[in-house]
Amino acid sequence: MRQLTLNEIDILTAQGCRCDSWQHIMVGENFSTDSIRNVRMEGEIHIGDNVRMENVGIVRTTDGATFGEDYMISVKNEAGSGNVILYSALTAQTAALMMKTGNDTELFMTLRRMISEYVNRHKPVCTTIGNNVTITDCRELTNVAIGDGCELCGASRLIDCTLSAMPEATIYIGDDVIMENVVAQAGATIVDGARLYDTFVGEACHIGRGFTSENSLFFANSHMDNGEACAALCGPFSVSHHKASLLIGGEYSFYNAGSSTNFSNHAYKMGPIHYGTMERGSKTASGAHILWPATIGAFTMVMGKVQTHPDTSMLPFSYVIGSGRTTYVVPGRNLCTVGTYRDVTKWPKRDKRPASRRLSLITFDWLSPYVIERIKAGLHYLHTLLEEQGYEVEEYECPGFTIKARALRNGMDLYELALRMYGNANSTSKWTDLLGLLIPTDALEQLKEDIHSGDIDCIETLEDRFKNIYESYEQWKGFSENAATTESAHEEWLNAIRRDAEREFEMGDVDEEMMNTFVDSLQ
Repeated sequence: MRQLTLNEIDILTAQGCRCDSWQHIMVGENFSTDSIRNVRMEGEIHIGDNVRMENVGIVRTTDGATFGEDYMISVKNEAGSGNVILYSALTAQTAALMMKTGNDTELFMTLRRMISEYVNRHKPVCTTIGNNVTITDCRELTNVAIGDGCELCGASRLIDCTLSAMPEATIYIGDDVIMENVVAQAGATIVDGARLYDTFVGEACHIGRGFTSENSLFFANSHMDNGEACAALCGPFSVSHHKASLLIGGEYSFYNAGSSTNFSNHAYKMGPIHYGTMERGSKTASGAHILWPATIGAFTMVMGKVQTHPDTSMLPFSYVIGSGRTTYVVPGRNLCTVGTYRDVTKWPKRDKRPASRRLSLITFDWLSPYVIERIKAGLHYLHTLLEEQGYEVEEYECPGFTIKARALRNGMDLYELALRMYGNANSTSKWTDLLGLLIPTDALEQLKEDIHSGDIDCIETLEDRFKNIYESYEQWKGFSENAATTESAHEEWLNAIRRDAEREFEMGDVDEEMMNTFVDSLQ
């Protein structure tokens, strides 16, 4: 970087630019004044090459600028003291790891030190505008680090923000956007009057149409419009399109919110201290309302108002239906539906991140050892209910929910189908989901131990370990020696989905051409 020449200062002044201390403005070696007009600058500022700025109220740096990094927020537990630290290279896995430190204060403080060291190595010294950046009609840019190729058009206010773009995936900030203490990663789009405070926007995420966010994180291809998030931890492919939808105090991934979906974290009126989890692939129907605390199992559809705080993690692919003060669970019902088939096949195709660099790691397997472990536990649980409550009762009472007799028996059949589809592969590990990355629990515990011992002593090493775990997934998940059984079960599953599509046609929900196109695509 170099200082402006006297001639450049004269040209900028003639073009309507103002600055109290031009000597604090540093520019790239090939800087040109041609596209810098009507901009007010204050404090130390670095401007790259091929930058266009026009009609910008103020660009400045103030004392103590953080650029939104090394900043701690509280997610899930809205009333907490802080549990996730924002920085430009944050991944879903590191965020989930911070969340899972629990009472391990030493581990959290070690992670915090590693993050602070990373930020100090990479943090700009002042407001920085990278190469090939366009900024037009923006009112205020205070303490911002804007990466190469970004475009800001009509934004109202950015304060303490980092836009971490890359050549293959830039960042676009649009009309009337307000951002304070925000870090955005490559490919992010924030437009249409979005209001973001203390928020992280991950790779290829979209936030727009007046969506508001506070103390929340969004990772890898999440899409948020119209609604609101508070203390929300949103993993990859989390989607909310509708007004009056509120994601609060929860963890979500591969999640789709129906219109007017709401979550409540004041269950006992002692403040916003409760939180819950929608495990991967879950959905909520229009008007759904869940009172935290609750844990909703993977690939589950939730309908109605759920007030009983159920934990259905051992019953994936279920329907959870709130009916008055009762919550009904229909085990396995969502396994053989058109919706589930469309979801699990579309996610890999909709990853908009450039293949050259994907920070957050995503295991797309839907019928995975993680899910199969829960299905096996669910089968055992349903058998136990039969034995303990009898074979002739109409309903089975469980903590926080009820299962009707017919639903229980159908669920057992569906879970048996899932096991046959998977082939009872021989993985002996227990598994967990680190916000998109499926990982054996013993590998996670070893990783934590290596952080404690100092074998993992920086963020780069931690991310390398996550990548090694991701690349080892195929060998860890086991393999099946029951190919014939697996193939037969898979065809049975497809036939069930065909029947579900035909039911939609018979109900008049889709026309015949659409149904036939979908049925022909099944594989």
